[in-house]
Amino acid sequence: MFIDVLQNLMHDKGINQRQLSIQSNIPLTTINGWFKANRLPDYCSIKKLVVFFNVTSDYLLELEDEFGNKIN
Repeated sequence: MFIDVLQNLMHDKGINQRQLSIQSNIPLTTINGWFKANRLPDYCSIKKLVVFFNVTSDYLLELEDEFGNKIN
């Protein structure tokens, strides 16, 4: 799930939801919604996360693994 990938990326970077919000310029209420499964990220948020974590959108959305291999 998206949130599992996000949690792993946050853990690797050593940040919490508030820090992610500040550093990525994504509202904390939006991030909280993802964690509570009330909402999914929109295009702009995905772009911000991709840039912030330096990963591909395919990795973030679990379409590929950390090595760039496509997941079926």
